[in-house]
Amino acid sequence: MTGLSTHVLDAVRGLPAAGVAVTLFRGGEAVASGATDTDGRIGTLATELPDGVYRLSFDTGEYFARTGTDTFYPEVSITFAARGERHLHVPLLLSPFAFSTYRGS
Repeated sequence: MTGLSTHVLDAVRGLPAAGVAVTLFRGGEAVASGATDTDGRIGTLATELPDGVYRLSFDTGEYFARTGTDTFYPEVSITFAARGERHLHVPLLLSPFAFSTYRGS
């Protein structure tokens, strides 16, 4: 089983993105949800993920609306595969007109 955490950084402001709603899906079913803390993190979004394909959905539209920023991306979705890892960390580097991610540690 695999644990999961995430982290959102606002690359334009150079700050953690606090209060971003995040939902984890397996297939079409939501299996976990939370919001980033003041450091832009969700330390434990899930503790026991069976192997499979998952999707993280970040409500970036609400975050940017709260900060008074126009954005092209009202939602960012990241699909990934869990394959028996002990822990996965999926960071999101965010700006109004671009985003990137990587497999963190």
